[in-house]
Amino acid sequence: MDALHPRLLVGRFADTFRFYDAVLPTLVGAALTRGGPDGPYASWDIGAEGVLMLFDRSAMAEVTGTAGLPADGPPAQDRTMLVSRVPDVAAGYELCLRHGAAPVAAPADRPQWGPTMRTAHVRDPDGNLVELQSY
Repeated sequence: MDALHPRLLVGRFADTFRFYDAVLPTLVGAALTRGGPDGPYASWDIGAEGVLMLFDRSAMAEVTGTAGLPADGPPAQDRTMLVSRVPDVAAGYELCLRHGAAPVAAPADRPQWGPTMRTAHVRDPDGNLVELQSY
């Protein structure tokens, strides 16, 4: 049962699909359970639990009646972030970069967030902020 899971609404479906399909198995052990790069939907699970779903933004806009609105607005601060606990932040960061992520913040210790906290930040191909963390 999926009690609550993230579903990213993306404009660059194929690129974003390839990114998550390449990194999720290594980062968190998730396996593709449905969909492919042609969209409009894909999902990855660990066992029977949903981990991440992608959905084509324009397809959802048709359903919600927002297709006539702009897809993107002016640059602004992030409103959402995907966070994944990983055993090795530097290795996860490099894996993401190899598969098309844009670097945001290199691996660094963050003692102000927790005594053993270490994080790195990237953007997936659709621009979503992703935090890799260990503690």
